[in-house]
Amino acid sequence: MLKGVDHVLNADVLYALRSMGHGDDLVICDTNFPADSVARQSVYGRLLRMENLTAARAVRGILSLLPLDTFVEEPVRRMEIVGQPDELPDVQTEVQAEVDAAAGRAWPMGSIERFAFYEAAKQAYCVVQTGERRFYGCFMIKKGVIPPDAE
Repeated sequence: MLKGVDHVLNADVLYALRSMGHGDDLVICDTNFPADSVARQSVYGRLLRMENLTAARAVRGILSLLPLDTFVEEPVRRMEIVGQPDELPDVQTEVQAEVDAAAGRAWPMGSIERFAFYEAAKQAYCVVQTGERRFYGCFMIKKGVIPPDAE
């Protein structure tokens, strides 16, 4: 246990978050996502897990340390519902609330079609699978920067 670090963040996830650079994408996915096969194609090359957590709780933990990329309009994107791309299921509404809380303002997520999401996920830095069992609990987060301390 570390002081000041959310207890849901395990050593593997902490290592990956620290290893990522500005503009790298992290995938948060639900239990139905083809996580292992996609993760093998990612930069990190292996699946990370945050089991027994909802997508929203995992996102809260990750965003407690990971800055969002302010150089892009949509640093967080969600997987669109097939045939209903504008619909937001509860799992996505909950994650949106965590994004807004971490950003300190409303910052609407972008969206990406399901199969395009799979392809983009293969190019991500890493894939983190949660215990989320609700459908469409899949998100992509782009890492930002931490500015230098003022002197």
